[in-house]
Amino acid sequence: MTHQMTRLILQLAVIVISSKIMGQIFERYLKQPRVLGELTTGIIIGPYMLGQFFLPLLNGPLFPIPVGSAIPISPELYGFAVVASIILLFLAGLETDLSTFLKFAVAGTAVGMGGVVLSFFIGATLTWLFVPGVPSLFHPTALFMGTLATATSVGITARILSEKKKMSSPEGVTILAGAVLDDVVGIVILAVVVGIVKVGQAGGSLQWGRIAIIASKAFGFWLICTVVGIIIAPRISRSLKWFKKADTIAGMSLGLALVLAGLSETAGLAMIIGAYITGLSLSRTDIASMIEEKLTGIYDFFVPIFFCVMGMMVNFKAMQGVVGFGLIYTLGAVVGKIFGCGVPALFMGFNLRGAFRIGAGMLPRGEVTLIVAGVGLSSGAIGQNLFGVAIMTLLIASIVAPPTLVASFSGGDGLRKKMSEKTEELTTFSLDLKNEAMVEFMASRVQHAFVSEEFFVHRLHSLGSTTIYRIRKEDIFITMEIRGNTLEFATTPANRQLVRLMVFEEILVMKDLLSSLDQIQSSEKMGTELLSGLFSGIRP
Repeated sequence: MTHQMTRLILQLAVIVISSKIMGQIFERYLKQPRVLGELTTGIIIGPYMLGQFFLPLLNGPLFPIPVGSAIPISPELYGFAVVASIILLFLAGLETDLSTFLKFAVAGTAVGMGGVVLSFFIGATLTWLFVPGVPSLFHPTALFMGTLATATSVGITARILSEKKKMSSPEGVTILAGAVLDDVVGIVILAVVVGIVKVGQAGGSLQWGRIAIIASKAFGFWLICTVVGIIIAPRISRSLKWFKKADTIAGMSLGLALVLAGLSETAGLAMIIGAYITGLSLSRTDIASMIEEKLTGIYDFFVPIFFCVMGMMVNFKAMQGVVGFGLIYTLGAVVGKIFGCGVPALFMGFNLRGAFRIGAGMLPRGEVTLIVAGVGLSSGAIGQNLFGVAIMTLLIASIVAPPTLVASFSGGDGLRKKMSEKTEELTTFSLDLKNEAMVEFMASRVQHAFVSEEFFVHRLHSLGSTTIYRIRKEDIFITMEIRGNTLEFATTPANRQLVRLMVFEEILVMKDLLSSLDQIQSSEKMGTELLSGLFSGIRP
């Protein structure tokens, strides 16, 4: 046990340090997303490249391949990757604007289903045409390769959208909604295919009733948890605020995400779906920004581990005999997502630019692809060669997708017409103060006043002399903006009086403070003059 833990600690040390360095290189010098650097790091240091060499310190390689395992890394390291994927999707859910998500839920459903249907058909057909020993589209091997083509990595897409601040854009929420549905449908199809394989191996007849129960269970869990989570989120938020401390609230929220992730797995779905549902449910509560801020450190530590471990799955030797088919299959998988997701998007109000963004966002493959490939390998439906094709598809799609998605967002709006917002009109008022120091002092006083009234204050961003804060408490939303010598507030008409009252109270406090300072200054001046008069006649 001690030896295994020592190896795990050294593995994590190498992963964290090397992925951080490579991520900086890709972002700063190559102008590519950090996630691409982290995937590349995993390939380089993984068990099929540098990680296979003997180290005297460990009396073996740093990343030995476990005997009899479908994945080339140890269960304990893979456990870290699973936790990292849960954290990633939980925070992705928190960053998603729920109202925009619901507004584009129908579009996401159409996009997800279009991508699944076309990708499955292309994957199964190509396997039937090019792989020897596959006599029909309904052969288990063809069905597994079709299922592999349907999966989308929510993790990679969410990371890129978060870095580009596009998580709550119409394209962003449509991609996430479609990707989550992709994973749900992909897991359901996997359950059906596994059932077919088991029946074929046993020589029995296919029990469609049992398969229908499995599919209904998975879909039902996803739908019920999403609806119930959104409804009871305000109650969960009020219960969490009983703990008072922000760190405790954030930790409890992450705990809830872990619980629902585990329940998702028991229901036949991927853990990441439960994590995303938890984050999405809490996204409109007043504690969402605070949770996100408190978990940033955990996110920055764990998430690179996930993508690095994904890169470690790549075995170039397993691809040697199927490189040609692998390239054809990968091209088919890309086409299936671009057109299968992009065409429905055109009918859902997006223009060509927006449809391409959505198709590009659905390209990455990741955790679900590995799950399906691992099940297919362990069940005997596919061999090491087709497992290598799955890894090749994951690798190529994950390398091509990030720069394509980033470049696609450099243009204009992705909708054919502007969104018709039905939000309540905001009212604003501002304070013009003497200098920036006075503005900063006043802003800090106002923040303290709101926090004392159990509001949650979150600093959004700074740009030059402009700093924006979001202040929330249940259904009260306030924006405070510092712009030069001006302090501006924006809120709904119903909350305008509350904000003005609290700000006015702080103005009175500041006025009393300045008056006290003037009195002190006057007293010091009088004292100085008195002392000067007393000592003016004294000579040395």
